[in-house]
Amino acid sequence: MGRLLLVFAYLALAALILAVGAAVWGYAEFTRPGPLASPRVVVVPAGSGLERISKTLVSNGVVQHGEVFALGAKLSGEARNLKAGEYRFPRGTSPRDVMEILKSGKSQVRRLTLPEGLTVSMVLEKLRASEGLIGEVSTVPEEGSLLPETYHYSYGDERDGLLVRMMDGMSGLLTELWPQRAPDLPLRSPREALILASVIERETGVDDERGIIAGVFMNRLRLGMRLQSDPTVAYGIAPEGLGRPLTRADLKTQHPYNTYVIKGLPAGPICNPGASSIRAALNPTTTDFLYFVADGTGGHAFARTLKEHNRNVAKWRRFQRSQSK
Repeated sequence: MGRLLLVFAYLALAALILAVGAAVWGYAEFTRPGPLASPRVVVVPAGSGLERISKTLVSNGVVQHGEVFALGAKLSGEARNLKAGEYRFPRGTSPRDVMEILKSGKSQVRRLTLPEGLTVSMVLEKLRASEGLIGEVSTVPEEGSLLPETYHYSYGDERDGLLVRMMDGMSGLLTELWPQRAPDLPLRSPREALILASVIERETGVDDERGIIAGVFMNRLRLGMRLQSDPTVAYGIAPEGLGRPLTRADLKTQHPYNTYVIKGLPAGPICNPGASSIRAALNPTTTDFLYFVADGTGGHAFARTLKEHNRNVAKWRRFQRSQSK
């Protein structure tokens, strides 16, 4: 009987030693640097439980022993606090630090940049092609209603949600800037300011010219002159992009965007203008210019009289011919 008790005592001691050894090894594995040789971005899918998270981390080489990570998360009481998302794990991240990263929920930030002057259809194309977003676009916003800027989002965000942010951005900007407009503008509403800003946006990409071009259009509106803006004509024929130079027949085509035919502003915005063009439309440069034409350098030549303008047009056409040789 005494010998049997001694055997049990030895076995219990051995088990204790093994348990202590396993605990020491497990803690060391949980806290020591992990196997990543370089930073890696990993997606932890929504709805993942601890077992799936552990397998995801192992399959991506973030941790070596999934069971060690899972046990460490359980013993620390954080197993239920790990969040799905897209995470960047630095080189050699320990399982304990991996757990803290997943607990924080600070997932990778993605960016979608919308340049000024895109149409709504172009924006939606970018939105649909953006990786990490989910869901379909359920509605097509009105032209000009999306604010061009850089938008940050996380993996798994809804496309519709990002689209709402774009619309809210434009609405908020117009609400902010409309009261700051210059006095006595021939614009009756924020929408008219948006329409004019979209034309300015398509006419020039040179910041220093926006205010001058806005001033030219204001002068023409006040005098009852037609705006005669080529981009409005092109948009009215093919909103997705004309893909060819305008012809004389195009300039005579009847449609509500042809500012060679109609008086005043076109029927609606022709693109999504940026903040600079909106500010220019609301606070145009005071000028006596009535005409402008491209000058071959990326900018424009401005004129006060039709005679002067015709000379500038002739120079532009000579430049075009020289470029086609």
